Amino acid sequence: MSDETGTERPPLGIRLLHAVGKEPDVLAMTAEELVAFRDAVNRKRSSPLARLITGFPDRGATIEWRGVALPDRELRVRVYRPSLGRGDGADRAGLPLVLHVHGGGFVGTAVQSDWVNSHLAARLPAVVVSVEHRLLDPETPLSAVVDDGWDVLRHVLEHAARWGVDAARTAVFGESTGSIVTALAAIRARRSGLPLRAQVLVNPAVDLTSAGFEYASMRRHAHSPTLTMTQMRLFQRLAVPEGADPRAVSPLHADDLGGLAPALVVVPTVDPVADHGRRYAERLRAAGTLARLVEYPGATHAFLSMPGVVPQAKAARAEIAEFLRGALTGLA
Repeated sequence: MSDETGTERPPLGIRLLHAVGKEPDVLAMTAEELVAFRDAVNRKRSSPLARLITGFPDRGATIEWRGVALPDRELRVRVYRPSLGRGDGADRAGLPLVLHVHGGGFVGTAVQSDWVNSHLAARLPAVVVSVEHRLLDPETPLSAVVDDGWDVLRHVLEHAARWGVDAARTAVFGESTGSIVTALAAIRARRSGLPLRAQVLVNPAVDLTSAGFEYASMRRHAHSPTLTMTQMRLFQRLAVPEGADPRAVSPLHADDLGGLAPALVVVPTVDPVADHGRRYAERLRAAGTLARLVEYPGATHAFLSMPGVVPQAKAARAEIAEFLRGALTGLA
């Protein structure tokens, strides 16, 4: 939808939520205020009432929290499995694995992605493991979050039988910040000889260099209702502390993007980082990696976590499911 000037307008539900909400001055927050803010936001996102926005889980999947003991830390993951007795091999061991990383950066929780992840678990079928990674703050840069995603992926694959997954049929799926984690995981996987069948990147923000703020979409949608330039500035400040190299956590600037798992890049058009996704798909193709770019006109950043107010989320979910089904099960 566009207004009389030709400018794309977000869905009505998003506009209403934006109108009744008040954006905090995140750049002025102290470290303590940031922690309190994200805790409050994540409690809301995890509440039963939030399901009206984030969507209701598929009843054909079970959902549980599980701990992952890593050598130097323990992380929680949210695990989605097809319910027993659904057929289609749902009660067999050795299902495909989809490692998911939620978005948010300095806020966010795996719970906000229950709608899409439970659907994928039930309908592929597959085991979906969503990483409740550390969130960005002055003590936790993006490199730590990237390690969380990679270390959980390796752990699950090293203990594939215990998790009931087939290590040879693995995909990674990230949203927003999570797309950085999964894109870098795909690059690490190639270097490590770890086989990945596919990668899905939804509204990815893949350029944290200063150039990442110069894209046309960044200027055009600097004040979009679900992601603003101010939030991106704080995200960059926390993600890449002074003295760190932003290219190291910017998949767009990776030296070699060839030989990676086939990618589906999902781009909502009312999004400051829309051009990040477009450019990344171009770079993947130029390097010889298969990449499909799908755009959703009028959809906003993080739309896949808001099916209750963004109609395009259902079409995107179907696109992702079809892509993963073809990659993981060999079925079109």
